[in-house]
Amino acid sequence: MAKKKKYSKRYRKALEMIDINRFYSLKDAVELLTKLPKAKFDETVDLAFQLGVDPRQSDQMVRGTVALPHGSGKQVKVLVFAKEGPSADAARQAGAEFVGFEDMIEKVTGGWVDFDVAVATPDAMVEVRKLGRVLGPRGLMPNPKTGTVTDDTARAVNELKAGRIEYKVDKTANLHVPVGKVSFDPVKIEENASAVIGALSRSKPSGVKGTFIRSIVLSSTMSPSVRVELKELNVVA
Repeated sequence: MAKKKKYSKRYRKALEMIDINRFYSLKDAVELLTKLPKAKFDETVDLAFQLGVDPRQSDQMVRGTVALPHGSGKQVKVLVFAKEGPSADAARQAGAEFVGFEDMIEKVTGGWVDFDVAVATPDAMVEVRKLGRVLGPRGLMPNPKTGTVTDDTARAVNELKAGRIEYKVDKTANLHVPVGKVSFDPVKIEENASAVIGALSRSKPSGVKGTFIRSIVLSSTMSPSVRVELKELNVVA
C-alpha cells in the first residue's frame, strides 16, 4: 500500500488559502501566489500549460522564444561558440561568460555544461552539431529557430541577458515557462505571464485542429498550483 504523501506545515497552510475548485483570473492568481507562505529562498514563479498537441507529430511541435518585459530574475550564464574574430569579440563585450571554439567544444565533449544557454555562429555549428549527445538531452543545443545560431552574437547575448527565454513542449504535451520570482512586484509577474501566454497562443501549429491551450496553472517552486481562467485571456482555442 502506497504511503500517503506528507506535506510541510507551510505547504498545508498554502493549500488552505487556495480554492481548488476555482479558476482565478491571471491578476488574482498572481496576487494570491505572492501572498502564500514563502520558502527560505526566492522561489521561481512558473506557468504550466497543458496543450492539445501530439509532440510525436512534426507538425505539432511547439517551440519558440519570448522576451519577458521584466526578465526572469535569473542570472543567465551564456556560452558562445565562435571562432576568434568579430563575433567572438562582440560576444565578450556583450557579457557572455564563456566564449571560444575548439577549447569550448573540448570542454563540453568532456561533459562540462555549467551554462544556461548556448549560442553559436553558423560556421561554428558544423562542429557544434557533434555535441548533440551532450547538449541535446539538456535542451542546450543552439537552434536557428530560437535565435541562438547567429553571426550577431552581441544581440543574442544581450537579449538572453535581458530576459529572452525559450519554451518547448515536452513529450507529455506539457510546457513550463518561468515568469519571474516571488519577490517580484505582482504587476511585473502578471505582465511577464501575459507576454508568455500571448507568444504561446500565437505559436499554435497548423497541424492542431482541436483545442490548443487546454489549461494553465501558476505556481512557485515550493507552492501548490493555482488554476488560471482561460476565458478572460486572449488565447487560441
